[in-house]
Amino acid sequence: MSPDSFVFSVFTKPWKMPTPELGEFVSGLGFTGIELPIRPGYQVEPENVAHLPHAADQLAQHGVKITSIAGPTDERTIAACAEAAVPIIRTCVSVGDEGYMATEAQTRREFDEKVPLLDRYGVTIGVQNHADRNVGSAIGTLRLIENYDPKHIAAVWDPAHCALDGELPELAIDILWSHLCMVNLKNAIWNRVSGPEAEVAQWSRSWTTGRHGLASWPQVAEVLKQRGWEGVLCLSAEYSDKESVNRLIADDIAFAKSLFA
Repeated sequence: MSPDSFVFSVFTKPWKMPTPELGEFVSGLGFTGIELPIRPGYQVEPENVAHLPHAADQLAQHGVKITSIAGPTDERTIAACAEAAVPIIRTCVSVGDEGYMATEAQTRREFDEKVPLLDRYGVTIGVQNHADRNVGSAIGTLRLIENYDPKHIAAVWDPAHCALDGELPELAIDILWSHLCMVNLKNAIWNRVSGPEAEVAQWSRSWTTGRHGLASWPQVAEVLKQRGWEGVLCLSAEYSDKESVNRLIADDIAFAKSLFA
């Protein structure tokens, strides 16, 4: 198995430069794919999602393809993804005020409505586990999607969010393997922000590089290689030190490629 077995993609949330410049920039870093945010202020906004195929053509001139988007899951967006040959719409599931179990039930009803559209256009919704008030674990993600064909509703495994919740890579991958469509790579640590005299400890989270967080990227690479995973590895380019993102993502892509060599 070699790095050629994988597509190394990057979530381009930190960069709002014009699309041709974006393609040249990420290609220079060593990426052949991107996850494009379909959000206000970015290269393609929700209101003009029909421009997605044009953006894909501009990126292709630099050897970069859109491997996924982070955006809405309405029919206009699904259709634009199909036309642009974008296979995955990544999303997270926030837990509403009505509670976790009610959110699960409502999300499944929404997925039920989306399946005919996803089948018609050949696009997949990839559900990512995410910390805080979201469906944060691998097992929680599987509960949401296990009854769906993974060509319609699949899993985006984020080991960093699993690590924040104490979920081990070898267990998480076993849980999600049947529905896995993409892997996110980023990392985080917990910081104690209260002094030793505090009555109750308080903690905050910092986003750091792949080498220095709670999620062991070497372990993640090992379990994926053991399973014979071949697919998209998307580096999230999420760092608490936002001024250093260009330097940090360059180090992270080099580290990731070395682990999968």
